Amino acid sequence: MAETVAAARPPPAIGRSAGRAFAALDLGTNNCRLLVGAPSGGGFTVLDRFSRMVCLGEDLERTGALGAAAMDRALAALAACAARLAPRRLDGLAAVATEACRRAANGAEFLARVHRETGLSFTVISPREEAELAIESCAPLLARRPDAPPARRALLFDIGGGSTELAWLRLDGDGRPSLVGCASLPVGVVTLAERYGPACFTASGFTAMVRDVASLLAPFDAVHCIAREIREARPEADVRLLGTSGTATTLAALALALPRYDRRLIDGAVLTRAAAARALAMLCDLGRGALEDHHCIGRERISYVRPGAAIFAALMQTWAAPTMIVADRGLREGMLLRLIRAARYPARQASGARWA
Repeated sequence: MAETVAAARPPPAIGRSAGRAFAALDLGTNNCRLLVGAPSGGGFTVLDRFSRMVCLGEDLERTGALGAAAMDRALAALAACAARLAPRRLDGLAAVATEACRRAANGAEFLARVHRETGLSFTVISPREEAELAIESCAPLLARRPDAPPARRALLFDIGGGSTELAWLRLDGDGRPSLVGCASLPVGVVTLAERYGPACFTASGFTAMVRDVASLLAPFDAVHCIAREIREARPEADVRLLGTSGTATTLAALALALPRYDRRLIDGAVLTRAAAARALAMLCDLGRGALEDHHCIGRERISYVRPGAAIFAALMQTWAAPTMIVADRGLREGMLLRLIRAARYPARQASGARWA
């Protein structure tokens, strides 16, 4: 079955769009991901997707630079992406790098090497651009729906490898979001895993991770009074969390007791606070062996599961929203939607998209 992603505000269809294709490439701290799509109605149909864990940010916390082995892994993945794209006639390609290349002293040098060896040109985007792209793709999940009461606010979070992005959103009567404020926390699953090492798998280490992340959340809450808004909101109605990360989707898979990961059941799933808390407790109770064997986690993610859970626990502790919407979509989908919109309206480039 073809996978289709809807846009927030469906634009008019492109005339004679058959055969058109756009590609989005995201080089993060932990993963290299490619998404290729063709315009379809107000969104796009996925033609190809590729994801490989490259751990580009390995040792970045300690050294301040990208390591040789990490760069080689990323280059191998990017060469595979370039090979997949080579036969296609693309109408647009966006390639962005995020926290690892933002922070690394040799980030620009590495991206220059990527261009020489693969032909791919990357733009390092800001945390705010990351948040805006995630909002672009996730907005349909916040739209007013008959089976859920309307919300006035939403807090979008994206737990990445090297950072955690936050966006505080105001929703209009139809659920369309506008950005009120955003923040980028300098912690992600890779940074916490390297900072705490084996202690990630101890109760005291997990508690320490939650405490550290909560201290970073406090200033953002102080500016926007999110906790107060949640306390004063009507139950089940006014404020929602929206999670777009591997941690959020893994928790949803556990909450739904899926025999195997199924994006169709995860994307758009709504978890109550109690269901999310039960899934979090279940995740924390799993030992290394059980995490390795779990059908929705897998061996390569073992080191990062508990750090991700700690970040989520800190979010839950700071902001007691009654429900969480889970998104199996994010940066790349937002990039594709902007590329498609720019192609529809060439004289009106997408705001803030320096690569479109």
